[in-house]
Amino acid sequence: MLHGNSVRILTGNSHPELAQAVVERLNIPLTPCTVKKFSNGEINVKIAESVRDEDVFIIQSGCSDVNDNLMELLILISACRGASARRITAVIPCFPYARMDKKDKSRAPITAKLVANMLAVAGCDHVITMDLHASQIQGFFDFPVDNLYSEPLMISYIKRHIEGWKNSIIVSPDAGGAKRVTAIADKLGVEFALIHRERTRKPDSPSEKMEVLVGDVRDKVAILIDDMIDTGSTLGLAVPLLKANGASKVYALISHGLLSETKMSMIEELPLEQLVVTNTIPQHSHKAACSKLVTIDVSPTIAESIRRTHNGESISLLFGDWAEGVGVNGVGSY
Repeated sequence: MLHGNSVRILTGNSHPELAQAVVERLNIPLTPCTVKKFSNGEINVKIAESVRDEDVFIIQSGCSDVNDNLMELLILISACRGASARRITAVIPCFPYARMDKKDKSRAPITAKLVANMLAVAGCDHVITMDLHASQIQGFFDFPVDNLYSEPLMISYIKRHIEGWKNSIIVSPDAGGAKRVTAIADKLGVEFALIHRERTRKPDSPSEKMEVLVGDVRDKVAILIDDMIDTGSTLGLAVPLLKANGASKVYALISHGLLSETKMSMIEELPLEQLVVTNTIPQHSHKAACSKLVTIDVSPTIAESIRRTHNGESISLLFGDWAEGVGVNGVGSY
């Protein structure tokens, strides 16, 4: 349980269901606040209760209306800072603009750094996020950043819900995810595979193809692991490739299911058993359109990180057996 009563949890409009699940785990109410728009689109925030000298946590994810959600978060932070909150922690399950973390071509912006600067100027003291697209984003901040991982929850899901997982192979759809899949494969005691993606950048007909570079998937349950799905193009290429190379079944476990440009009918038609994503992003509309979509609840992990941060405890426990014990159903205790 939380020590004392000097904690407040607020949320904007990005993911109220996740915020509600978190406060139910902590057995405290959400601090009432109203986040609305004026007729010209400007965002108006009203916090209904005092936050003076309180430890404030603002839960706001980078969902489909990412710019509105980011502005809501910044204005909520600024409002709490102006109301003399003792400490303000932004809980951002899916960090916005995380894909723009480096200057990969001339005149490209490093927007993740800009977001870090904006949070600092607004008055944020601490950030809790999950599965950053690139770990170096933590270095963009001059205050503490706790990057939580969905990896233990995924391992728990694999053990509990994927039949024949002991004869599985963990697959990364690109070289960037090699570290992630090798860590999961080691903990499960199975092999891993790496897919090589090759892009042709012809102006008239840009195309993309994949081939299995490392590992043998024949007669094995292939489990694709990635941190984000947006358009679904990677999945659309990787799943048929794995089946063509002899995989008996294919599952996909992905941290952030943005699915903003994904045709859910395409997911239905793929030779894919399940597409498993966390609920860092709301999935109600996607689940209604795709029977293969399954969500893992991250609210126990986020709630425990808030409890430990407020009480001044280490959160390293969340990276190991505790999170695996919580599992997909959120079974655990404080």
